Amino acid sequence: QAQLVETGGGLVQAGGSLRLSCAGSGRTFSTYGMGWFRQAPGKEREFVAALSWTGTHTYYADSVKGRFTISRDSAKNAMYLQMNSLKPEDTAVYYCAACALCTDQLARRDTYDYWGQGTQVTVSS
Repeated sequence: QAQLVETGGGLVQAGGSLRLSCAGSGRTFSTYGMGWFRQAPGKEREFVAALSWTGTHTYYADSVKGRFTISRDSAKNAMYLQMNSLKPEDTAVYYCAACALCTDQLARRDTYDYWGQGTQVTVSS
């Protein structure tokens, strides 16, 4: 059964950095578009960043553009989110997601077929 597992969350001070990882198992995700979403307490899950399955296109929410970088390592069946210059408003549970052969609508939650269980990121001021 296909599964995604996020790691790398934690507590960091404002201005710091974290690198989230998303490990895939049960199938090869090299032909899947991959995305990161986050959900803060009392808020809806929101789009953060995405990478097309071809790897040629990346997409970012305006709130993280220039600070976060999404990447993937197909050989390791893994995806990453490098988060720099973190702000308290980045505090949330971060989820990775995968969609088969998807090339657009990557900011929509309903585009995705698989989701991880989430990892907590807390940024203190």
